[in-house]
Amino acid sequence: MNLICNSLISKPTNFKTCPLLLLRIKPEHYYAMKTISSKVVKKFITKPPSLLSSTASLTSIASFNVSNKAFPSSLLDDFTKFCYQRDLPRAMQALELMHTHCIRADCITYSELIKCCLARRAIQHGKRIHVHLISNGHVPKTFLINILINMYVKFGLLHDAQDVFDKMPDRNVVSWTTMISAYSAAKLNDKALEFLVLMLREGVRPNMFTYSSVLRACDGLFNLRQLHCCIIKIGLDSDVFVRSALIDVYSRWGELENALRVFDEMVTGDLVVWSSIIAGFAQNSDGDEALRLFKRMKRAGFLAQQTTLTSVLRACTGLALLELGRQVHVHVLKYDQDLILNNALLDMYCKCGSLEDANAVFVRMVEKDVISWSTMIAGLAQNGYSKEALKLFESMKVLGIKPNYVTIVGVLFACSHAGLVEEGLYYFHSMKELFGIDPGREHYGCMIDLLGRAGRLSEAVDLINEMECEPDAVTWRALLNACRVHRNVDVAIHAAKQILRLDPQDAGTYVLLSNIYANTQRWNDVAEVRRTMTNRGIKKEPGCSWIEVSKQIHAFILGDRSHPQIREINIQLNQLIYKLMGVGYVPDTNFVLQDLEGEQMQDSLRYHSEKLAIVFGLMSLPRGQTIRIRKNLRICGDCHLFTKLLAKMEQRIIVIRDPVRYHHFQDGLCSCGDFW
Repeated sequence: MNLICNSLISKPTNFKTCPLLLLRIKPEHYYAMKTISSKVVKKFITKPPSLLSSTASLTSIASFNVSNKAFPSSLLDDFTKFCYQRDLPRAMQALELMHTHCIRADCITYSELIKCCLARRAIQHGKRIHVHLISNGHVPKTFLINILINMYVKFGLLHDAQDVFDKMPDRNVVSWTTMISAYSAAKLNDKALEFLVLMLREGVRPNMFTYSSVLRACDGLFNLRQLHCCIIKIGLDSDVFVRSALIDVYSRWGELENALRVFDEMVTGDLVVWSSIIAGFAQNSDGDEALRLFKRMKRAGFLAQQTTLTSVLRACTGLALLELGRQVHVHVLKYDQDLILNNALLDMYCKCGSLEDANAVFVRMVEKDVISWSTMIAGLAQNGYSKEALKLFESMKVLGIKPNYVTIVGVLFACSHAGLVEEGLYYFHSMKELFGIDPGREHYGCMIDLLGRAGRLSEAVDLINEMECEPDAVTWRALLNACRVHRNVDVAIHAAKQILRLDPQDAGTYVLLSNIYANTQRWNDVAEVRRTMTNRGIKKEPGCSWIEVSKQIHAFILGDRSHPQIREINIQLNQLIYKLMGVGYVPDTNFVLQDLEGEQMQDSLRYHSEKLAIVFGLMSLPRGQTIRIRKNLRICGDCHLFTKLLAKMEQRIIVIRDPVRYHHFQDGLCSCGDFW
């Protein structure tokens, strides 16, 4: 008993943090130790032992005679001190001495040393510790082997981790879960699922962390549903982490109904699960449901955290709800500055067309990364501020921030809108050499748009033929739009056929192709296009536009008369069209199928959804307020002309966001330069 007490005084131990040490003490000694605990603490405080001494050194230890009985304990004391002090060089020197004299420390001390190696990315030191631990046939405890596996995983050495795992005499749930999590994170999904099966065959019961990891390795709905059944069978479906992972994976596969069903089965609320379901709907472009769930969460008494607010901002971005986004911004201000959240705010303001707010956020950001700069550059370019975007890009380079793939897309987009052909060609051809970025489809699309704006259609076609990757429908649409503007029929027909080959359900391209044939008197081809549309059941998607007024969303659809003020809107619209015709407005019927008679074509254009939304905005918003419209389809040429003339006549600023770009109308001009 005295020996135990003396060892405690020389090296105090916290039995609450190291309960395994109690297993070494005989029961009859335990109660005697409790009675002297206060004396131990007093002696420890008044006379610090050698463990905390700063005067000990490896030199003095090495000078000891190996036969000196104090040598092992002094070496262990110093080794422990160096490990806890994160003094990696001296700890490794001590380890070498211990290895030479076959001395071993306890598992906790080794785990501290491995943590130090991880923090400093000291891979070779980590491997040296591993060699020491298994030297002379020694088998470390399972706890320590699990730490070694985790070390190799975090170093990205999965082969070494697998090797350690395979040699384990006993594997517990932590061992299996560490490997499954590693393979899942490395996108080796088959391996992660294989390990789960092997784990079950060995009779090891998976826990919530196991299933949370393996769920993210599901590469199909079949595996996901099987795992979901297993989770329900063992009763882990109520666990917060498992439920959150289920929602995430169902959302990733677009199974929002199943994700919502998992969420609704929740008996007691948890913020992690709320955040998962809101993020799922926001990422799948269902902003309405994401915002509805956010309101439910607030009513349930949960405070929105940064992750939740990021998803809500994404929902506002998708719906172009500027006023609601500003309300979310108020919640953001309650927290310390967060880079991810600030980037989401920046993206929201840019995509809602409020560059003033976006610039205010960007200027106030304490920390900016390449995403921040790329978002601002792209936002300026897409909203028609091309020269400002290129100036910002130059500032970014001066500060030494390396551009990424998205940054160059924004730069090329800006060159296209500013008509800077030579600058665009320079950045495109030198992006690999200057920034190490290979051109992708988005870069080619910007260049085709740039060359098309300049009327250099033959160069645009050559560029498509030179693409290393297969041109997609978006690339061909860029060429088709250029052909429409410059009235190049032959290339337009070729581009339209390529689009329909890749996207046979693209109704807009059928309409445009039919009209191109009609304008060149190719009536047999017109009939063939119309017959194809009929046989395939293709109908042009109805245009839908929405506007936010007094915190409410008002949607308008062509031919829909459900809005309570539709009669007044139509009367006002007809009056405005009559006035505009007096200043030169002529409906552009190139965007309507040519088999309609003249007046029918004009009537089909008259009540397009964006016209209805704009008129409602004129009726409902104060004169000094910008009218902001969101549209599901690209704005047609007639509505574009109508809005330009109306903005000048009414002296209003009108911003229309369609799926392709943003149109800022003011004083009879549009930020797109009449090319979209």
